[in-house]
Amino acid sequence: MISGFLLVNKDPGITSSRVAQIIKKKFNLNKVGHLGTLDPMATGLLIIAINRATKFASLFLKSEKSYRAEVTLGIQTDTDDAEGKVISCKDVTTNDLQAKKALLSFLGESYQFPPNFSALKHKGKPLYKYARDGIKIEKAARRICIKNIDNISIKMPKVSFDINCSKGTYIRSIARDYGSRLGCGANLSKLIRTSQEKFLLSDACLLDEISLKNLISLENAFDDLDFIQLNEIDTRTFLHGKPIEINFNHENLLRVYDASNQFIAIGKNSSKGFRHEYLV
Repeated sequence: MISGFLLVNKDPGITSSRVAQIIKKKFNLNKVGHLGTLDPMATGLLIIAINRATKFASLFLKSEKSYRAEVTLGIQTDTDDAEGKVISCKDVTTNDLQAKKALLSFLGESYQFPPNFSALKHKGKPLYKYARDGIKIEKAARRICIKNIDNISIKMPKVSFDINCSKGTYIRSIARDYGSRLGCGANLSKLIRTSQEKFLLSDACLLDEISLKNLISLENAFDDLDFIQLNEIDTRTFLHGKPIEINFNHENLLRVYDASNQFIAIGKNSSKGFRHEYLV
């Protein structure tokens, strides 16, 4: 059974789930999923997992992501992006230096409230469904980290920049809070995901050009991890979920190979021994 990852350069106007559905039907696959939602208006890198690769979804969802974003100052919407209903318009009186300083103030760790229109769930129901019915649900602020903001371009009322952030960061919320700090409101008018973990937009294909020839194997997807090879006895113990002793003294993830050099898992060492985190 073919398994691995496809890198798609998502077009605007299509949901991430729809991209996965199209690929599943096109190649007659059993299991397909996307590893990190892009809003319909957003473009750029969307990682698609195929068959056994879907087991590794949580590993990718924890990963850092980078974007090229454009924020329009002076216009606030109910969705915090350009597709929402305009709820406020204000003159932009800030200068370029103030705009840059306010943007860079997001660097580092902070707590962020997710947008009202998001796929986060409340009592099993996505927030956007409540929002469409006019019901506002306050979700707890979530801890995020903005690692880097650079390549800032200011052409009022547009501010464009590259941003690298931790998992769970909403760039729409960055735009909303940016407008609030400047006192004029703002919305996210463009968003391009440029990377996720080690995968780059420059290596992605448009949806209508994608082919299984572009498939990244499970082994190659994690070739940046250290590896360990187990003997037959340790392999059997390991695959049954029991801890084994290994010579690595760090707690980073490792690629695991059996005695015949077959890639079988990603494992992690701890004080309780070495166990598998993800089985191939």
